[in-house]
Order: sequence, then structure tokens, then C-alpha cells
Amino acid sequence: MERALAVVEASESAKRLVHEAGELAAGVGADLVLLHVTTDEEYESTRQSLERISDVESSYTAGQALEGARQFAADIGREMLEDVGAEWEAVGRVGNERDEILAAADEYGCDHVFLAGDKRTPAGKALFGDTTQSVILDFDGTVTVVTE
Repeated sequence: MERALAVVEASESAKRLVHEAGELAAGVGADLVLLHVTTDEEYESTRQSLERISDVESSYTAGQALEGARQFAADIGREMLEDVGAEWEAVGRVGNERDEILAAADEYGCDHVFLAGDKRTPAGKALFGDTTQSVILDFDGTVTVVTE
């Protein structure tokens, strides 16, 4: 492993995943990219909510959502990697989670992806899709998945 990508989410299991990815990266001298993806649905919901508030003069832009996602990843990185000693960088993206994870892994030259997986039934995966499963199938490298 030379460079790993850890997908940052608000859950406790995802935070623990960031810590474990950081320890592993530090142990082998690899760099770590922390990625938080704001989905299109989350962006649109926040944008519409802010438009309803009359005191807000400017609209919520994709650039603000992108910076917010990057800042969230950085905040989790500071919280979970303070004592680890890993070299890390925070990245934010807006869009389809699967597509953005794969694009960031490719852009940053990552050879390992860390994800916090959701427990779903096979029927749930078939009906609604599964980001974790798609990343496992489409990423050309190692994928580590941690579930609660």
C-alpha cells in the first residue's frame, strides 16, 4: 500500500475506520486521502432548505457544498488521526457516492480503499443498489470494508 483512500462519514464505525486506516497507513509509510462525498440529494435538500430562509441572501452553491465536504473530512481527520502520525489529506466531492469514490481513488493514485459498509439484506441490495458492493467490484485494488 502506497496511498489509501478512506471514505469519511458521520457514523462511529466510519470514524473508527478512519483511525484504523491511519494506523495502517502510518505503519507501512503510506499516504492517506480522506474523502467525504455530499450526495446530489443531500446538496439539493440543503440548497432548497436554505432558499426557504428569508434571511439568507445568497444561494447555497456546489462550491460551498464541496468545501463543506472537504472541511468535514478534515475535521474527522483531526479528531481521529491526531495521535496516529499518518500523512493525510482531506478531499470533498459532490455527486454520486460510488462514482466520486472511484474517481477520487483514481485521481489520487490510491491502491487501497477503506469503506464503512451498511448491513443490508440481499433483497435490499438488489432493489436499492449498494455503494460498497459497487466499489468492491469496480475498484482495481484492495478494498477493506468494516461493518458495525
